[in-house]
Amino acid sequence: MIYWFRTDLRLRDNPAFRVACARAPWLLPVYCHDPRLDQTTRWGTPRMDNHRRHFLSATLADLDTQLQARGSRLLQIQGAAAEAIPQLARALGVPEVVCEDIAAPEEREDVAGLRAAGLTVTSFWQSSLLAPETLPFPVDRLPQVYTVFRQSVENHGVLPPAPEPIPERMPPLPALGNVVPANVPPLEPPSSDPRSSFPYTTEEFNGGETAALAHLARYFSSDRPHRYKETRNGLIGTEYSSKFSPWLATGAISARTVYEALKRFESGNGANAGTYWLWFELLWRDYFRFLQLQHGTRLYRPEGLSQAPKPPHDPAAFQRWCQGRTGEPLVDAGMRELAGTGFLSNRMRQIVASALLHELACDWRAGAAWFEAQLIDYDPANNQGNWLSLAGRGTDPRGGRRFNLQKQAQEHDPDGAYRRLWGTGREEGVS
Repeated sequence: MIYWFRTDLRLRDNPAFRVACARAPWLLPVYCHDPRLDQTTRWGTPRMDNHRRHFLSATLADLDTQLQARGSRLLQIQGAAAEAIPQLARALGVPEVVCEDIAAPEEREDVAGLRAAGLTVTSFWQSSLLAPETLPFPVDRLPQVYTVFRQSVENHGVLPPAPEPIPERMPPLPALGNVVPANVPPLEPPSSDPRSSFPYTTEEFNGGETAALAHLARYFSSDRPHRYKETRNGLIGTEYSSKFSPWLATGAISARTVYEALKRFESGNGANAGTYWLWFELLWRDYFRFLQLQHGTRLYRPEGLSQAPKPPHDPAAFQRWCQGRTGEPLVDAGMRELAGTGFLSNRMRQIVASALLHELACDWRAGAAWFEAQLIDYDPANNQGNWLSLAGRGTDPRGGRRFNLQKQAQEHDPDGAYRRLWGTGREEGVS
């Protein structure tokens, strides 16, 4: 049997992988590097830039190390899954592939391609905190407002199942012979920027399940969960927010594992507004996943879920935004941080996105494409959901959000420290 790793790059709490391990006399774990991500978008942006590529590389290297410690390995293939996996399956004489179920359009197309090639594909929905079948409503009747969704979940007492452990049995690898292409070596990380809020080139913030679980333990052994609501809108440093998102996006850790640690923390230290807000935002992540499961390709249309006309676009203004040259100091500082580190606080993401949409009159899809390229925690459901909400083309009942940039600067950077930190390029003498 072939196990196709996608955005579930972990061994703990991976139900699909556990099923494959339990059923298969032998198992070949595979990851395909999608050549579509090497292409350029219609907006002139790369699909995946260096920061995201390096974080993924480190994540895959960690997964391979864990598999090798258990007598297996991860085969990385440079090629489209719909072509590479059927070729591999034919060479090995196996008809079945097990994988994670993902609702995004390209990911659905890939599974359809495997089935069209004659393979049996068994997929498992496992990326959300809550299972779709446990919701108080069918997914096709998902409330179109997040608050209604959250209140319904809480009023019905819907809770996630406990995370599943690493499989007790790791099936051996098949006899590969000469049918397997050369493995893709990990990339050397770029030099670290000491200003980064998520310095992924360091051991503490490295890609992969090992670093994710270590960070989880550190975070919940501190008082930071209690302070989360009051600090989450910070802009500088590694401690203003939980920083789980890059590992959640690659699947190096599951939302259920984070939730279990949160409840253990509350049991020993008490619950407060900060710990509730962590649950609140895990539910936001779920909501965008279920929204994608409900609407599919509609989320990728110019009008999104609305009846709004095609959005305007100014290519020159978009390029200035990407380069951090809009002339608005707070926005330019945020765009420099994003391009320089692959990370940006949630507050700054909203600020720079609002500026692109409402000050520069650009197409929301161009902004979403730039975030896809740059963010090490890029996630298609979150990215589409957030951009559509800000553009007034999603489910936000406010019909879009336009941020007052001067007010945002006064509230979140009153002393100008963030603008000074990122206001000019890399500081002299820093490599």
